[in-house]
Amino acid sequence: MSELTRFEEQILLSVWKLENNAYGLTIYNHIRELARKNLAIGGIYFPLERLVKKKFLEAYKGKPTAVRGGQSKRYYRVTKPGLEELLKALEIQQAFWKDLPDLDYL
Repeated sequence: MSELTRFEEQILLSVWKLENNAYGLTIYNHIRELARKNLAIGGIYFPLERLVKKKFLEAYKGKPTAVRGGQSKRYYRVTKPGLEELLKALEIQQAFWKDLPDLDYL
């Protein structure tokens, strides 16, 4: 059984998709665009840190930039356990979607 919430799954998939450009704002924008819903930007950081604690994500600092007043961005990458958890979630989701009956009203 997967331990991921739907939002955590979306975060992991976004980080995987964004590769070397996965930091808070890009992850937020990717999820917001695909899910077509307004999210609070601050709402992304708690689940990101939870996924780091679970070892599904790894966080690392980028190079400081003048645009950010010398601050570094915090980037994320999916770990092997994170990828394994995503594959479990996919397997479970596919099992639920398999062999559904037709809906007459569609």
